[in-house]
Amino acid sequence: MSFLSNLFRRKPQAAPRPLFYDIVCPYCFSKFSPEEVVFRASHHREDDEDYALGEDELLNKYRERFGLDSVHDMEAILHPHDVPEEHRLYSDHVLTGLTDRYGELTRHRLCPHCHNELPVTAGKVPSNIISIIGASQAGKSVYMTSLIHTLQHVTADHFDAACMPLNAEISRKFRSMYEEPLFERGDLLTSTQKEKMQEPFIFQFVFKDEQKPPLTLVFFDVAGEGMVDQDYLGLHGQHIKNSAGILFMVDPLQIRSIRERIKINLGDKPGEWVSQYDEPRDVVLTMFGDFIAYQDKGKTDIPTAVVLTKSDMLTALADEEGTYIKTNSNIFNPMEHRKYMDLDEFANIDGEVRRFIEKVDKPFKGTMDVYFTDTAYFAVSALGSNPVEQKLQGLVSPIRVDEPFIWLLYKLQYIEGRESQ
Repeated sequence: MSFLSNLFRRKPQAAPRPLFYDIVCPYCFSKFSPEEVVFRASHHREDDEDYALGEDELLNKYRERFGLDSVHDMEAILHPHDVPEEHRLYSDHVLTGLTDRYGELTRHRLCPHCHNELPVTAGKVPSNIISIIGASQAGKSVYMTSLIHTLQHVTADHFDAACMPLNAEISRKFRSMYEEPLFERGDLLTSTQKEKMQEPFIFQFVFKDEQKPPLTLVFFDVAGEGMVDQDYLGLHGQHIKNSAGILFMVDPLQIRSIRERIKINLGDKPGEWVSQYDEPRDVVLTMFGDFIAYQDKGKTDIPTAVVLTKSDMLTALADEEGTYIKTNSNIFNPMEHRKYMDLDEFANIDGEVRRFIEKVDKPFKGTMDVYFTDTAYFAVSALGSNPVEQKLQGLVSPIRVDEPFIWLLYKLQYIEGRESQ
């Protein structure tokens, strides 16, 4: 497209802004109207049992699910329908506060299903949740760590934004459990255990332009084994169903047809590696049974980025002819998108990875085509090089880890996409 046609191309008309948006709780992923929220009282009284300290059963049930300690002696829960209309506080048509019978104001809005406190912007802007999913060994925890680190230190600045944890507790946990081990000590993260459910890590991508609403990022690190366990997935399928975008991790070693070839080319003896990988298609089929089958026409229109991880390993398959992938493939080269998504660069990567997947795992590609209406394909390296004997070789140097996220920003109309001029 020429410069002039690019310049004068008419922008699509934005849809009228609704008065408020449905809320998706970033903790339990329940979806509800802003009118359904409840509040925590800002004080307690010993002479009124309605305002006495007590146990919050819903909150403790949520905390127990993630192995967190119970919280005792909490302030009372207040329901808006028990408060006269004139004592309800609204902001931008969204209920944000209550004045109780003692004249005390509370702005502590809670999810009606798990009683965790909601973000200030909930109901005023779309509750856009991005989920990371994939089978065991696909590297979700490492990718999540590398992605958030990159968003905070590089990507946010490229798009006049900031990426911040929702609260100090999430900041502390992410830094101590994920970021410091990987980026400062060079320790590989251990696989998430199926029986250990990780509480969601919640971040906000906040733009300096106040006209753009913040984007809430919820990274729910479901253990890989759970993604092919129907009962386990039933507990967590809701967060996938209510996501605005999905990052679907696929490890090259999950793909049977190239697993041995990569091992041989990297110098391992055939058969030395024991296969403990779930096929990517198995994860898709399990998701289909859990929620996709109940969508219109048996498909989901949630934008889904298929992310081929550990792309640095694919150098073992590269050749000049491009039997699997070309030696000079774009996937091996770092790329930064600034201010907008480079649609030509995206088309090149998407095409290369689509063709690669088509060659090495046609059943998986076909399954994605049947059940997902909006997909794009990417290749990333969270570390920049393949660890040797579970140890990193040099500094962590991520390659293209933010590209799938930037595509989701583009699909959710937070940023523009432009062709090269």
